[in-house]
Amino acid sequence: MKRGRVNISSKCQGFAPSENQGRLKRHKSGNPSFDWGNLPHHVVLHIFQYLSLVDRARASSVCRRWNDVFHIPDLWRRFEFELNQPATSYLRSTHPDLIQQIIKKHAQHLQYVSFKVDSCTESAEAACNILSQLVNCTIKTLGLISTARPSFMDVSQSHFVSALTVVFVNSKSLSSIKIDDTPVDDPSLKVLVANNSDTLKLLKMSSCPHVSPAGILCVADQCHGLRELALNYHLLSDELLLALSSEKHVHLEHLRIDVVSENPGQTQFHTIKKSSWDALIRHSPKVNIVMYFFLYEEEFEPFFREETPVTHLYFGRAVSKDMLGRIGLNCPRLVELVVCANGLEPLDEELIRIAERCKSLTAIGLGECEVTCSGFMEFVKMCGGRLNQLSIMEEVLIPDNRYNMEQIHSEVSKHLGRIWFPDMMPTW
Repeated sequence: MKRGRVNISSKCQGFAPSENQGRLKRHKSGNPSFDWGNLPHHVVLHIFQYLSLVDRARASSVCRRWNDVFHIPDLWRRFEFELNQPATSYLRSTHPDLIQQIIKKHAQHLQYVSFKVDSCTESAEAACNILSQLVNCTIKTLGLISTARPSFMDVSQSHFVSALTVVFVNSKSLSSIKIDDTPVDDPSLKVLVANNSDTLKLLKMSSCPHVSPAGILCVADQCHGLRELALNYHLLSDELLLALSSEKHVHLEHLRIDVVSENPGQTQFHTIKKSSWDALIRHSPKVNIVMYFFLYEEEFEPFFREETPVTHLYFGRAVSKDMLGRIGLNCPRLVELVVCANGLEPLDEELIRIAERCKSLTAIGLGECEVTCSGFMEFVKMCGGRLNQLSIMEEVLIPDNRYNMEQIHSEVSKHLGRIWFPDMMPTW
């Protein structure tokens, strides 16, 4: 319908149906007119599913038939509440009238729901107010997303927990929850487990300072269908890994661990026993273990002293040569490695060791580091064509008496089996 297409968003305003707006016709010499108002329900429904929320609401005012389609439950299974303050965000918020209409008419239809809030506390409080009203919901997926700073952390903890537990208590079918950077606490997790232990499969809750290791252990002990888990390192424990490895638990597919300092200047982190890691891998041999590090060099001491089954490693700050050497020795399952910075010491030996020991490595990215062209070529030769991603900043490579930058380009391309150039800007 390229010719004669109607721009719904510009021609229709408001949310109320109008009986006098139902005859949008297309005329062309020799062709009969077309009555848009008589499109079959299933066709209008299919079109509505591709419209933005605002355009869908405006389209509902075209005629009574389109308004009927607007209220079909299938359109309200997925909904994203966008809550932004005009003074601090250029993004448009979900219209308050529409929110009230959804709560009144479609709360029981909502299944896949997310709340996107900006940096203002008022936006996060508004999200909590909406959550508190979802008493007749059967939500399966819930996401609380801060698009800028973590504004949910500024909400009163009692207000947040009270609102969240309304959904935990009433849904009873939650399978996926993303509540990063929120004041969720141990008692609210117990409510989650009590009402959704049979259905919960994914839980992402990094940067939740009010949750203790005991709180997350309660989830692992009771939610035997858990397949994906994201949390901060301070919540990781031997007991948690053993609980995820019990016979009654399904195979874990994805474990993400954010390793960040709880307090400025913190240098002490607990260690996880090799036997606990081994138990997890025996139970879930295909699990992806992803670790994001945001530490300073002096804080890395407890990590990778023994074999660790990590598969994806990302270092957001400078990491020492010693640490990278330990990765080569003790991370045999490594698939992807990203190092944003290291310093001014060439990493030739460390990269070659990683190539020798990490036989599953398929992706690597290096930022503010140094590697001689000869050392880099040796690494590429050892990894061969299994490197699907090779993102190396041009400044990382130091020409020597064997290779210059032009030779590096052609030689690396030959070994990878595709055209390759060093990056001008980081791609990770």
